Amino acid sequence: MKESNKNVYVAKNRLLSMYNRLVEGRPLYKEKEAVKFNCSLRSVQRDIDDLRAFVANQSEDTGVVQQLLYDRKIKGYKLEPPARSLLSNEEAFAVVKILLESRALMKAEMFPILEKLVSCCVPHENQRHINDLIANEKFHYAELQHKELLLNRLWDISQAIRQHTELEITYYRQNGSQVNRVVKPLSIMFSEFYFYLVANIDDTDSVEKITFKEGCEQIPILYRIDRIKKCNFTDKHFRVPYEDRFEEGEFRKRVQFMYSGKLHQVKFWFRGPSLEAILDRIPTAKVLKHSEKGCLLIAEAYGDGIEMWLRSQGDNVEIIENNAK
Repeated sequence: MKESNKNVYVAKNRLLSMYNRLVEGRPLYKEKEAVKFNCSLRSVQRDIDDLRAFVANQSEDTGVVQQLLYDRKIKGYKLEPPARSLLSNEEAFAVVKILLESRALMKAEMFPILEKLVSCCVPHENQRHINDLIANEKFHYAELQHKELLLNRLWDISQAIRQHTELEITYYRQNGSQVNRVVKPLSIMFSEFYFYLVANIDDTDSVEKITFKEGCEQIPILYRIDRIKKCNFTDKHFRVPYEDRFEEGEFRKRVQFMYSGKLHQVKFWFRGPSLEAILDRIPTAKVLKHSEKGCLLIAEAYGDGIEMWLRSQGDNVEIIENNAK
């Protein structure tokens, strides 16, 4: 390669490298660039000027206004606003801690997600700090007993939900028995370690249909996704009118331990030290009155999960009414 061509190649490579780091949200420091590419500060400044002009032209072409600016605090050049939004240190730390605490996935699926999250969403200079903070928790990460890889299954089910396609599933109950069902998938929810498929059962499943039917409204049934061993798309689609759409937020307020069933109205006394804990755990709970006996509350919830949880509170809770609506 001729010397002149080699110089052009090196200059282009330097320019592309600098631009790539700016797009990743990393700052440029003139002195470091000069050392890295074994060139003069004047050459680096010329590259920065070229990049600034290029970014300005791109803004005119795309309508997305960006500038290459000098940040006096860090004494370096940054692309503002960033080409991609990065998480702050606080945001990234909160997200990875939530993921680790959930224990929702096996290590083989969880750890790559954590690594990509930190690598792609955290500024380069802070990545090591975040990784150091979670290193011990990753080392002691306890996998769930089912040992199932779930990401592909979750995605397949999400596609069926989006396309309103009925699924034929083979499901293993907690007691080990196996059932085959044709279901209309409505949503995927997560609660306390596990992912759940929320679905209506096809009309042919008359036994469970009767069990979970209230008036004219069919109450969704919950299936733990790690217990779904076979999941096949059918060629049958179902229609969901907008007014009858499944609303995850409203359902979640009224379900405890992901137990489905009829809608119950529960009235109870609470005498524990933290009313806040009750109101956080049962979002539908409302305080009716305060007295020397404690707080009288009323709440709505599907199934028997709410009574199970209230009874687990021992003498702090006294249930006085539990009526199916």
